[in-house]
Amino acid sequence: MGNSEFINYCKRLIVDYVNSTEYKLPSGYIPRIFEYNVFVVWVCKTLQNNKALLSTTTDGDTRYYEVTYNGDKDEFYFDVYDKIINQRINRASLCTKEGWLD
Repeated sequence: MGNSEFINYCKRLIVDYVNSTEYKLPSGYIPRIFEYNVFVVWVCKTLQNNKALLSTTTDGDTRYYEVTYNGDKDEFYFDVYDKIINQRINRASLCTKEGWLD
């Protein structure tokens, strides 16, 4: 399966998933999305297998989607992650911790 075909399947999986759940954004809004709301962060094809990391353009949607296609078994694997933390850490603060980056 080529990347274009795989990405189309990925987007369809995500749209179907988001629109079939009652996931509420922090604002209380329940999003309804279309394929144009889904974008690819990273994609790779190795031999007969594909993997993509995707997200949506929906404001407040902190979920992250991973889709893997196993070409040997003709199976898709779909994982959904939610951002738990987004913290800025500068390198200088890591260097001051005992034992770090010696």
